[in-house]
Amino acid sequence: MVFASLIFLCYFLPISLLLYYLWQNKTYQNIVLTLSSFIFYAWGEPIWVILLFFSALVDYLNGLWVEKYLAHSKKMARCGVISSLVINLGLLIAFKYSGFLAENINNLTNWGLPVPKIDLPIGISFYTFQTISYTIDVYRGEVKAQKSFLKFLMFVSMYHQLVAGPIVRYAHIAHEIESRKFSWVNMGAGIHRFCIGLFKKVAVANVAAELSKDYLDGNLAEISVGEAWFGIILYSLQIYFDFSGYSDMAIGLGRMYGFHYYENFKYPYISKSATEFWRRWHISLGSFFRDYVYIPLGGNKRFFYRNLLVVWTLTGLWHGASWNFVLWGLYFGILIALERLFLLRILEKISAFFAHLYLILVVVLGWALFYFTDFQRLTHFFKILFGFASNAIWNYELNFKLQENLLWLVLAILLCTPIYFWIAKWFALRMKYRPQLYAWVIVHSFQFILLIISITMLVGRSYNPFIYFRF
Repeated sequence: MVFASLIFLCYFLPISLLLYYLWQNKTYQNIVLTLSSFIFYAWGEPIWVILLFFSALVDYLNGLWVEKYLAHSKKMARCGVISSLVINLGLLIAFKYSGFLAENINNLTNWGLPVPKIDLPIGISFYTFQTISYTIDVYRGEVKAQKSFLKFLMFVSMYHQLVAGPIVRYAHIAHEIESRKFSWVNMGAGIHRFCIGLFKKVAVANVAAELSKDYLDGNLAEISVGEAWFGIILYSLQIYFDFSGYSDMAIGLGRMYGFHYYENFKYPYISKSATEFWRRWHISLGSFFRDYVYIPLGGNKRFFYRNLLVVWTLTGLWHGASWNFVLWGLYFGILIALERLFLLRILEKISAFFAHLYLILVVVLGWALFYFTDFQRLTHFFKILFGFASNAIWNYELNFKLQENLLWLVLAILLCTPIYFWIAKWFALRMKYRPQLYAWVIVHSFQFILLIISITMLVGRSYNPFIYFRF
């Protein structure tokens, strides 16, 4: 099940919310939310519920073990952390990377190892990191181990962020797991945020996906240079609005249930460097690698460039078991290293416009590395982009597409900026008479319009992919 579906919007969400708030009792609400989450997760692939339950059980026990021995035996407590790492990363490698490893070993050695074909359990990359971070935080003394397995299972399985993030750490919501109350302010803010995310997904990401596949998935010999650039720009819009839209919906749903999740995107396309971009993009993943890999390796103090390349290699691999993801990760790791060496000083001296242009160019080229898993198609595509292939520079079909989708394209580009908040601030400054009432009317009218547009666009449409479900 996905958020951007009529089944979820018309049946699952209202029924689960109604049942959740039917009785203001925490144990009852924890049971309802956990069961709702398991139903949501099991909708497409029921078998993987067992894996989710096992992962939660392992780290629930590891957390208790670590806390039990932490005060008088660091060595014994460390065994719990090692157990968490070995079991969780072992499962992740088995399900996500075993085929990739076998293929590459065969290519290097001709051993003829069987290449397993295993369907990837949805969300395994996200909840694996959540449970690992919990055990490590208990070991560091940053949180107390959760004594209730029900509460811990609810934390791991909460459907709002289970299948595509953001990566929610136990420390961030520990107090709300124990104590949360219904609030109309939370409910209103959650609905508003959800409607924005739904609109971003349905009206922008899905449209960009349908347009871009004509240029990126077809015969590359038949597209022009202009169409190649248009296609990869469309994909850049798709992946941003797809993932940030999902994060908005997850954060909004969390608010509806009384949880405050951290932001996962902060308008990354307005950045002026790759360094800034990655402070704004998929913040929960970046902070995970910073706190649990980069800093323990030495951070900025020891072997900075080694640490940076290790983190970015892992970031690439986290996104998928393919060499193009490793190349994509190293590409950004090297870019950030170069910015640290000298590029940032240059970018700070030139105009903001050219710094922003640099960022857009390197990010769009990075998404080409991310998109093409076939290196022959990737190489061919880059040749087309820079005019080294025999493809035409421009064609009339592209003119027609640009004219047909001009208003949508302008809207998509504007939504990459904080324009909504600028407009809201402008209105707020000019509301002299009962500003709170006017603000309430405008906000709720706006979210109702977005919801109606999104539902209308979902009716009768079957093309509704979520990119990050693959990771």
